[in-house]
Amino acid sequence: MGLTSDTLLICAVLCTALMFAVTVWLWPRLVSPGARQVLGRAGMLVLVQAFVFASVALVANRSFLLYSSWADLLGQTKQQAAAPAGAAAVQVLGRQAPEVPGGANPQGGGVIEKITLHGERSRTAVQAYVYLPPEYFQKGNEQRKFPASVVLTGFPGMSENLLKGLRYPKTAWTQAKQKKMQPMILVMMRPTIAPANTQCIDVPGGPQSETFFGADVTKAISSTYRVGTSPKNWAIMGDSTGGYCALKMALQHPETYSAGVGLSADYKPEIDGDSGDLFKGNKNEEKRSDLLWSLDHKPQGNSSFLVTSSKQGEPNIKDTQQFIKKVKAPAHVSSIILDRGGHNFNTWRREIPPALKWLSGRLAP
Repeated sequence: MGLTSDTLLICAVLCTALMFAVTVWLWPRLVSPGARQVLGRAGMLVLVQAFVFASVALVANRSFLLYSSWADLLGQTKQQAAAPAGAAAVQVLGRQAPEVPGGANPQGGGVIEKITLHGERSRTAVQAYVYLPPEYFQKGNEQRKFPASVVLTGFPGMSENLLKGLRYPKTAWTQAKQKKMQPMILVMMRPTIAPANTQCIDVPGGPQSETFFGADVTKAISSTYRVGTSPKNWAIMGDSTGGYCALKMALQHPETYSAGVGLSADYKPEIDGDSGDLFKGNKNEEKRSDLLWSLDHKPQGNSSFLVTSSKQGEPNIKDTQQFIKKVKAPAHVSSIILDRGGHNFNTWRREIPPALKWLSGRLAP
């Protein structure tokens, strides 16, 4: 049974209820003193707690889409191999309709394509979702090119978060329908190209995440879909770890992206068991990956940044304020600072509509 399957969740809930009933039924027989009775009571309590924990964990995983499979949970997923020479940069795996009114008709709701994106320079392959707005399919637009934004989840997290939990396609469709933003292609994926949390860093002898997001993604998408190749046609945004990646790419790759949005972003990589050793002793690259250090010591290109935080409930508020102060011309910075918020979907769903509107105003069609 799959980690996110209905069958597994139902089984866990039923086992919890059954074990609770058995405990209530047998408890009177185990109240007398004695080692066997004590062990019996302790064993039943442990089993009940274990089933309760499993049920809650499965519900939380389905709600926040943290892990897609058992292999993902156990860290056993493998980095996909790059396509052989001459293969298409993008392989379409399937299509689905966005959850919007009239979504069954591409000219009314657009299309979401599940793809495998092959990185030419990073020599890797990553699954992603591409939202194509309805205007992409409408008569008269056959030659029209559209602006695009890469959209990244946090870590751990699944790219499906961006469709279901954060509802990017539906929000973009609504914003364009209300004339608050121009139609835009969204390329939605995780902020890593490996099981480890690579955080958009080229690991020496390992996954080349910065190369993938800094060069491969835009080239592959532009060769497959009607998207321009200029930095003014491309933006990148994300939340949490994905927000760090977005700001890093916009700051350090202005030749690729003209704008970056960090929702509750980190400002330097988190080195822990999920990341492993990202720098292998390269202190220069470690300093460069600290965005606050990089703003002080590296040239700033003509990029635009949008950062978000909350006065109460967000741990990154001080670093966000420092980031805003350190951005200098020719770069530009804007911010959304809520009075109250948190590091969660509810906060990001409030920030995504104005963030998409902001992005739209900085991208050329």
